[in-house]
Parts: sequence; C-alpha cells; structure tokens
Amino acid sequence: MTVNQQKLDALVGRLIGEISAGYGGVMVAIGDKLGLYKAMAGAGPLNSQEVARRSGCAERYVREWLNSQVAGGYVDYHPTSKTYELTPEQAAVLADDLSPVFLPYAWQIVSSMWADEPKTLSAFKTGKGVSWGEHDERLFCELCAEVGDGVTG
Repeated sequence: MTVNQQKLDALVGRLIGEISAGYGGVMVAIGDKLGLYKAMAGAGPLNSQEVARRSGCAERYVREWLNSQVAGGYVDYHPTSKTYELTPEQAAVLADDLSPVFLPYAWQIVSSMWADEPKTLSAFKTGKGVSWGEHDERLFCELCAEVGDGVTG
C-alpha cells in the first residue's frame, strides 16, 4: 500500500486540530463554571490578579487558564500592560448566557458523550442501544434548566 503524504499530512493536521479543540472545550467549560468569563465581561483590560479576585479563584490557576484562552484566541492579551481582555464579541459567545451565540453549554454535550463511551461501546457490540434516560445527565438541555423554562430532557 502506498501512502499519499499530502493526504496523510492533511488527516494528521485535522486530527491535531480536533484534539486541540477538545482541550479548548475543557478550558471553556472551566471558565464558564467558575464565572471567569463573567468576571471579565465589560471590565476592560485586567491582570490575572484582578480576574482571580473578581472570580474568587486562585491567581496561579487563573493565570494559566488565561494564557490557554489567549492561545486559543478566546481572550485578548495586551503585552505592554500584561493584561487580558474579553472583547464584546468574545463576551457574547462566552459570558452572556442569554446571548443567541452563547456556546459554553455545548461542551456539556461533548462531556456527556465521553462519559457515555462505555455504554456506547456496548451498544455497538450488542445492538441493544442506549435509552434516552441512560445517558449522562450533561446530555440534557442545561441551558433550558438554567433559563428555567421547565424543559430539561
């Protein structure tokens, strides 16, 4: 079998991108659950100590998280002032849970899929499937539960 190097490189590149997205998703979920994005939204440039104080989290971990957010393009960094900023666009996607483009809840679905992996593997082997009620609770509409419209899956 002959391997086409261009096709191999393209596939490896895509999979590395998917792995990176997985890491980024974990950090987005952490930022959402700890209120880190909300602590930054509308505040202008902040240093890591200020974000930590506003969120009630440990500065060292907040700094590492902020740097991961900058690397992913989710948060802006200002090298001269050594501050981080959540732009209005980033806030709409990451901090405003009433925004039509708010995405952090979507990562809960991905988490639920990983948690359900053993059940899914079994379903593939047995053909018995996984009933709706057997899925990890994060699969269900967290947004609906948070907003309080009574639809929770």
